[in-house]
Amino acid sequence: MTQREQQRLNPDEEIIKELCVSNGVSYEKVSQEGSEILDLEMFFSGFPRMLGLSLFPGLSRLTIVGQTISVIQGLECCPLLKALWVVECRLDEISGLQNCLQLQKLYLYDNNIQRITNLEMLVNLHVLWLNKNQISEIEGLSSLVNLEELHLADNAIAKLGQSLDPNTSLQNLNLSGNKISSLKELTHLTRLSQLRELSLTDPQSSPNPVCLLYNYYTHVLYHMPHLQRLDTYDVSMKHLKDAAESTVLKKMMYYTMRGRCAQRQFDELKAKLRQHKKDQIQLPEERIWVLTHTLRNLECELSNKQGAGKKSGEPEDSDICSDREQKLQRKLDAVRDRLKIWEQRLKKLEACYQRDLALASDRKEMMVHLLLLELETVGNIRFEEGNTNDPWFTSCYDLLLSRFCAWDYKTHHINGIKINRIIRIHNQALRLRFQDKLHFLNMESPAISQNSKRHTEYLFYVPDPEHSCEGDEILHIAETGFKNADAYKALGRERAVPLSNSVSMCDRLRMTSLQKTSECDPADPLPFRHGQLIISKVFLGRNAGVKEGVPIDCKYYPKANSVYLSTDSKQHTALTAPDCDCRQRQKLWYIFDHELVLPEYIVDFEYITQDTPEHSSSSDPSSVTHVSTAVASSESLAELDLDEGALGMEPILKPHPKMLSLDEKSILTVARANVLSQITVLNLHGNSLNKLSEISRLTALQRLTLSFNDLTRLGDISHMPNLEYLDVSFNRISTLEGLRGLSRLKELDLRWNQLTRLRDDMNVLRKHTPALLRLDTQHNPWHRTLTHLDDILVTEEEAAAAAQMAARSRINQASLVAHSWTDSERPRSLSLLSSVHLLTQMSPSPWKHSHELEPGWTAKITTLNLDGQQLTRLSNLDQLVNLRWASFDNNEISHIEGLEHWPLLEELSLNCNNISRLEVSCTLQRLTRLSINSNHLQCLDGDVLDRLPNLHFLSVEDNIISSLHGLQRSRLLFELYIGNNDISTTREIFHLKTLSSLIILDLYGNLLVSKLENYRIYMVFHLPSLRALDGVAVEMCESEAAKDVFEGRLTADMVAEKLGHTNYRELSELNLQSSSIRMVDLAPANLFGNLRSINLEHNNLTSFSGLIFLPNIKMLFLNYNHIESILPRQKVQSHMSNKQILHHKVTSSGYGQQNSRLSREGESRDNQEPLMPSLEVLHLGHNGISSLLTLQLSRLTNLKALFLQGNDISQVDGLEGLQRLLELVLDRNRIKSLNESSFRGQEYLMDLRLAENRIRELNHLEPLTGLRRLFLDMNKIQDVSELEKLEVLPSLIELSVAGNPVSRRSLHRQAVVLHLSRLHVLDGLTITLEERTRAELLSNEAQVAHTQAFSIQGSSSGAADMTLPGLVPLMTRPVPLRRTSLNPGIHTLITDQQEDPHDKGRYKKQRGGVSFLRGLQNDVSFRQIRGASSHYPTVLHPTGHRVFSIYPNSDLDSRYQFHGGPRPKPPL
Repeated sequence: MTQREQQRLNPDEEIIKELCVSNGVSYEKVSQEGSEILDLEMFFSGFPRMLGLSLFPGLSRLTIVGQTISVIQGLECCPLLKALWVVECRLDEISGLQNCLQLQKLYLYDNNIQRITNLEMLVNLHVLWLNKNQISEIEGLSSLVNLEELHLADNAIAKLGQSLDPNTSLQNLNLSGNKISSLKELTHLTRLSQLRELSLTDPQSSPNPVCLLYNYYTHVLYHMPHLQRLDTYDVSMKHLKDAAESTVLKKMMYYTMRGRCAQRQFDELKAKLRQHKKDQIQLPEERIWVLTHTLRNLECELSNKQGAGKKSGEPEDSDICSDREQKLQRKLDAVRDRLKIWEQRLKKLEACYQRDLALASDRKEMMVHLLLLELETVGNIRFEEGNTNDPWFTSCYDLLLSRFCAWDYKTHHINGIKINRIIRIHNQALRLRFQDKLHFLNMESPAISQNSKRHTEYLFYVPDPEHSCEGDEILHIAETGFKNADAYKALGRERAVPLSNSVSMCDRLRMTSLQKTSECDPADPLPFRHGQLIISKVFLGRNAGVKEGVPIDCKYYPKANSVYLSTDSKQHTALTAPDCDCRQRQKLWYIFDHELVLPEYIVDFEYITQDTPEHSSSSDPSSVTHVSTAVASSESLAELDLDEGALGMEPILKPHPKMLSLDEKSILTVARANVLSQITVLNLHGNSLNKLSEISRLTALQRLTLSFNDLTRLGDISHMPNLEYLDVSFNRISTLEGLRGLSRLKELDLRWNQLTRLRDDMNVLRKHTPALLRLDTQHNPWHRTLTHLDDILVTEEEAAAAAQMAARSRINQASLVAHSWTDSERPRSLSLLSSVHLLTQMSPSPWKHSHELEPGWTAKITTLNLDGQQLTRLSNLDQLVNLRWASFDNNEISHIEGLEHWPLLEELSLNCNNISRLEVSCTLQRLTRLSINSNHLQCLDGDVLDRLPNLHFLSVEDNIISSLHGLQRSRLLFELYIGNNDISTTREIFHLKTLSSLIILDLYGNLLVSKLENYRIYMVFHLPSLRALDGVAVEMCESEAAKDVFEGRLTADMVAEKLGHTNYRELSELNLQSSSIRMVDLAPANLFGNLRSINLEHNNLTSFSGLIFLPNIKMLFLNYNHIESILPRQKVQSHMSNKQILHHKVTSSGYGQQNSRLSREGESRDNQEPLMPSLEVLHLGHNGISSLLTLQLSRLTNLKALFLQGNDISQVDGLEGLQRLLELVLDRNRIKSLNESSFRGQEYLMDLRLAENRIRELNHLEPLTGLRRLFLDMNKIQDVSELEKLEVLPSLIELSVAGNPVSRRSLHRQAVVLHLSRLHVLDGLTITLEERTRAELLSNEAQVAHTQAFSIQGSSSGAADMTLPGLVPLMTRPVPLRRTSLNPGIHTLITDQQEDPHDKGRYKKQRGGVSFLRGLQNDVSFRQIRGASSHYPTVLHPTGHRVFSIYPNSDLDSRYQFHGGPRPKPPL
């Protein structure tokens, strides 16, 4: 060995020695003992290379930390190595591990590794740490199927994709400190079913941008419910995952609803476009009909003339025929030309319709994608469609118009731009990225931060169709932002993000590309008419102009953030107006850093030309209908003139007589034949035939023309073996049934008929016309079949597809294999698709070959998708016992059958079939979603819904359902879609009130929606659990408005809900006590014509409201309300609040409906018009009424009984108009005195009750000449002289003054009896003849004593004590109130209390005691006097006389209440 080699080996030897020393191994014995060493370590000792490992062939664990190693080497001799640490070193790549096949743990963190490579052979690897490297993409792990723990923290990973799908054993994954910003990327981890720990942020690393997004934890926990730890937190608790799932399910419900709304809007727009096309093609179709009819007549005439010329041998006749034939031919050519023009116009209109329809479909698809993007990002990306009320919309609109210059489009004849829609982008991740980048630049350059607003600009971007890798770049930009500069360079563009401040400049590439692709379509002169652009907020930073000849690349402009290219004005001098300076401002901008570009708006625009109405925007076809109609009418007039010119050419054909029926003679005449069997050609064009009874006898017939007749069926055309050509165009044929036996038919013309039944008619043709080669079915509801269809050759692919369709109309093994799946769980994906369609889209078919199916394979099927298979029955499915998700959309199924074989069924879809009845014969406990849209359902059977106890989702849109009855059985229903049906009445809504879980309801397209005023707040009020109605979220203000308008509102619907029926006309009594009613709106009032009595006690009424419009009400009970007046008060207001505006919008009988004929409070009462002419009994007790004037009771002119007890009335007035009043109750008020007008005009009043008031004087009772009963109990009458004033009441027969101070004096009875000679009852006791006689005797004795007092001085005291025989018992009898015998103490207390009217202080102190005594005394005395009844003892007898009556166990407020027996008739 040379000296140089020894010098080279010495360092290596020193390294090996150090390795041995560090691990306690003798260097001298390493060759002998090295094979027994299992573990080696090297920490921070400058180990430059991996040397000497060949000395340790049995090594199992190797740890190298903090060395300068850049390459893994020397492990070829360590095949038993199981754990390897090469950390905090300088590794640039992963290599040298190809022989370590038993390696289980590999730690390579804190190095400079950029790619994951050379790990394919390590199939036994369980743990892999690659933290703190420079890895930007996960790759090279597909073979590590046993990998359980993977750490990739602190790298530069932004995408996950499907890179970890093969690592099915992965349990612990750490991706903290990377650049993952999208929640959609995390959904790729759902395929790792064994994953238990996931870290996207931890204390040692910075969080991924995705961790800063809203609903991050909710999203992860929903998609990965098996996780135990997330970002070092314990998430194993069930309630966390349940909360996440509940949140996501609600979002899915909401976005599903919005997706349906987008589809519905598209359907409506499609219907408008179809109607618009129908209006447009009406004239062309009429002209085609007329011209075709004339053309056929000319062809017949020409054929006849040619035949006649051949038979005639005369030269003169031949010349005449030739001249006429030439004229016929010229006219024939002219008519054909005109027909061709109208057919071209018809095709043009159809092409415009298809183009507009495709545009509308694209817009709908875009909206659905935007909604799906919102859902998938859990609201971190939102799209807001603007309108003119939004400030940002106006700003964006003005910006776009200011950047548009019509001179740039002069060559295309474009003179304007129309903005159809602006969508605002709210992308939380992109905005955070933009702000972080700005912050970084501001920190780097303070000069930029001071002028950051000046460096910010809004620029436009339009995708280039030729240089775009995405199918829809607009959506991609809205989701992830613009591509980086390298991506644009890879597409052949400049190495920067291309933007512009000019609409024309940013759209130039799209316009050029579309012009090239549409050169073959001259029907569309402006293919780029409709377009979309993105408006982005851009930070220009340091910018510079583009240098000529220098590529646009950041390396050539090192100090610039962006560069711009000004427009070359020399190229556009001819196009630019002299006074237009747009060119000077127009620039192309190139931004080197895509993170400085924030997309904010998507603009849907349309270029305007002079012919824009012809190519109008499909967003609103009705807006241009009148314009296009006007233009078309001017064009059509000229075309009609040309038609008339062609039709008026010589010769003018004489109309031939039309045949109404067909017989042998007429056939021979038309065919010019002698025998039917000789006829081979027959032309019956232009007749009025509706039957062909003799046509089948023409067995030799080969060509038959029957155009322009009235045929509806072809049953008579049968068994004609030689028929080859049949023309039945321009008829009214609706079916081909009956057509048979046409074995040689080759051409069939069915244009301009009414054929609709594609399947049945094609079956007829397939069976009975086997030789058919050419079929024309244009202008029918269905098209295309056979070899030549509508003059278009049918391809082999179309024929094969048709054969396959015919074969798949039955469910067999092949169809099951092709359309079934065996997934046991629904994919956890945020999608608007149903489970069936989601599994169809995401899962591969589990069946390899149908001939290799194992026994019982059908029992494994969980998902079945048989959409569009032309099925008529659900048969051959009884073996699918584990079926959970099934879809049979777009078939011809008429009955729901076979469900009893699917006990595990969870979702069932039967949209677009022929089902007319909901039939479920068995209980399906697990069925949660049922969709039967676009069928023929007429009702929803409650018994069937009972068999679906867990139904959460029901969709029955586009049926003919007229009632919601039965839905009350689905108490767990969350979502109900029943739009476009026949729901028309509000009472149907009450069937939904029991559905407390219903949060989404869609009734759009029903008559109820347009018919019901204030529809939304009405629905929100009656269904308070709703969160979305008709595709629009329910706002809090709507809930408040609903309460303000409808809460406590008595309507016909409320009556129906309470009573359970809608027989309003049979209703005579209505009792709705304690129902929180605050207004009445029983409209229309004529529905309640038989209603006689209403009890609305204990409610919140403040007026009579709509009760005044009920025509025949006789008894009205309004006790315990808050009545202030009959009519609502009209307050003078300078402006109205939102609540008041809502009140006035409601068509209510009592609110907002009082017109000039109903006078206001300030008007004269003499001019007030009477109300409620039938009302006779009115109860207004306990309403807090303080003034009778404001009640306007005088307007109730026919009132006979008025009850006002328990109010705060202090004055009796305002009763002048009640001239028929017979009974008036004013007990328990605050009346102190009576004035002159109190009882003016009350001469017919018979009963007056003023108990428990504060009356001291009995004045002004003179008008009550007919008063028979007067009750003044518990007042403050002190002097008998006040009772003597009652002598002015000539008809008074009953009086009660119990509880007054005057009643406590022993002689008040005799004074009253003496002065009121007609009185029969006093204080509840009948006045007997004996009592009246004694009173007179006492009165006479008193007069004698008084006379003696004047004649004999001092004898007055003796006279006072004088008694007469027989009068002692009367004098010693106590006051005739039985209360004294029950409670003498109370009587004593009352009689001893002599209230001093001037002692107010004492009155205040004793107020509580007096109130108690009043109530107690009233109960005791009145019940004893009236037989334990507190009810007033008089009623009106049917004869009109007042009689004494006692109502046991009832109170005052129950007067005229409902009883089981007959009621007393109201007073007359």
